[in-house]
Amino acid sequence: MKFGSTLFLKLAVILMGIPVLTLSILGLPWLANHPASPEYAHALYPIIIGMYLSVIPFYVALFQAFRLLIYIDKNIAFSHFSVKSLMHIKYCAFTMGSLYAVLMPFVFLVAEKDDAPGLILFGMVPIFATMVIAFFSAVLQKLLKEAIDIKTEHDLTI
Repeated sequence: MKFGSTLFLKLAVILMGIPVLTLSILGLPWLANHPASPEYAHALYPIIIGMYLSVIPFYVALFQAFRLLIYIDKNIAFSHFSVKSLMHIKYCAFTMGSLYAVLMPFVFLVAEKDDAPGLILFGMVPIFATMVIAFFSAVLQKLLKEAIDIKTEHDLTI
């Protein structure tokens, strides 16, 4: 496969990492030092810590997605390496979703103190998004593994 065929997707993966890096370097420390109200500043700290913890599996998943695109460029997309990358993406997405689910009580506290019920819905978006990614990568992993098994069986027949 040509090198440029996945260039756009590689660029998209890199561009997805830049805002998260900027937020974790600039945005979250600013939020910790300048809460909108001192009443719920104590509830913000677990949320900020959880967001920092979720950055780790996010970048692991981005790295695995980048590796998957490299496998596609090298024409080894139908290999156990791709299945392993999808497995890592699945586990990272489940980890991030679980972290955000654990943070929901703190988001509820902030929403209750600030009288902002929409914040609870806003807090559920990352949970839903990561679970969709996790289930999608699990389905892709299963399909790819079955395709590899069929290919291996076909190669052994001939």
